Amino acid sequence: MTQQSILITGAGSGIGAGIARCLAEQGQHLILTDLGADGIEALAAEINAAGGSAEAQVLDVCSEESVSAALASISRPVDVLVNNAGLQHVSALEDFPMEKWDLLIQVMLVGVARLTRALLPGMRERGYGRIINVGSIHSLVASRYKSAYVAAKHGLVGFSKVLALETADTDITINTICPTYVKTPLVDKQIADQARTNKIPEDQVVREIMLKPMPKGVFISFEELAGIAAFLYSPVARNITGQCIVVDGGWTVT
Repeated sequence: MTQQSILITGAGSGIGAGIARCLAEQGQHLILTDLGADGIEALAAEINAAGGSAEAQVLDVCSEESVSAALASISRPVDVLVNNAGLQHVSALEDFPMEKWDLLIQVMLVGVARLTRALLPGMRERGYGRIINVGSIHSLVASRYKSAYVAAKHGLVGFSKVLALETADTDITINTICPTYVKTPLVDKQIADQARTNKIPEDQVVREIMLKPMPKGVFISFEELAGIAAFLYSPVARNITGQCIVVDGGWTVT
């Protein structure tokens, strides 16, 4: 496979950074984007020092101006877009600040549409593109106290199905990876939030809320997600589009 140019949102930490490190080891060029420069610049330096290829670009998916400026500044066209940027807020709806509810939707659904829309003309012109959305088990099922997150992740699946139809006339695919919990700073914060909201200890949150629904009972790794992403932009996956790749340790089998 020739080198792919892969833009990852939310690449400054967590899943985005983990996927970036793995794909850089496979010889891909990484365009690392995030709201702030520090994390992505440090990661780009780390990847380049190890013999990989990476660049950093500040990008706010909620801003049309930021998206336009960032795409005008990157060094090469984007072959693969990984829509990963995300955040979480755990609260009963009655106590959920609506500005926070709106922010989650803006980042994880509207922002995905905004950036995808900006990159599609170039992909069409080159006759090739791969769009990989980082969804969640909550793209498929619900949990208490996560109304905005679940709504955004469910919406991502519907968005992907529509785009699969709209891009079926060319070699562009769009798919959504739906993992259960990956041990990241975002999940660590969720553990604390869930413990507070449910009034139980943090270790009980991990056992009873996060891992209990998974028959395999283990967190998902960055390597698993990166391997699935690499499969989705490989030639053998050219007819896989509009699909959810579910990585749930057996959560949804019953």
